[in-house]
Amino acid sequence: MKKQEKAVVVFSGGQDSTTCLLWAMKQFDEVEAVTFDYNQRHRLEIKVAEDIAEELNIPHTVLDMSLLNQLAPNALTRDDIEIEQKEGELPTTFVDGRNHLFLTFAAIKGKQNDARHIITGVCETDFSGYPDCRDVFVKSLNVTLNLAMDYDFVLHTPLMWLDKAETWELADQLQGLEFVRNKTLTCYNGVIADGCGECPACELRNQGLDAYLNRKEA
Repeated sequence: MKKQEKAVVVFSGGQDSTTCLLWAMKQFDEVEAVTFDYNQRHRLEIKVAEDIAEELNIPHTVLDMSLLNQLAPNALTRDDIEIEQKEGELPTTFVDGRNHLFLTFAAIKGKQNDARHIITGVCETDFSGYPDCRDVFVKSLNVTLNLAMDYDFVLHTPLMWLDKAETWELADQLQGLEFVRNKTLTCYNGVIADGCGECPACELRNQGLDAYLNRKEA
């Protein structure tokens, strides 16, 4: 009898992680989603993640990661820090260690349920220079997690080499383009679906959508 392959998706309720969740549902026998509460500015993010998981009938866990907010103040958790990026510096939306911790805790959660596949939506093509979105980091952490827990984890990054237009294309191939467009929260200002249209996250998301739709219609 074939062994059931189980997967854990690091899930924020945004465009990228929702696309990854749809991808994982096609790839694996059992999928669960894990969302991290690190006192993010927009509590709606957690509600959106819960709603999407419920609609897709995916087991969903919210883990307390509030310590991260204490250790690494940033624009995603503090109202008094502006969302900005100065030349030669990381944007104020970067949270030191976030993906490291999220993937580690997702792996710990996964091992308890005999899941060895961990999926994250990090991307090195369209990103803001975050060091923990790089392929080399994910590969390094994969080795570390396997050694730390003596377990054969596989960290999957379906979006690693896709730009935003190609990420929309993948969502479309998964029959989820309208779902991702209308149900997810990517906006730094907390506006669901197409967002505020002005923050860096919305600009990247909407430019990618326009590029994909134009290419699709051509």
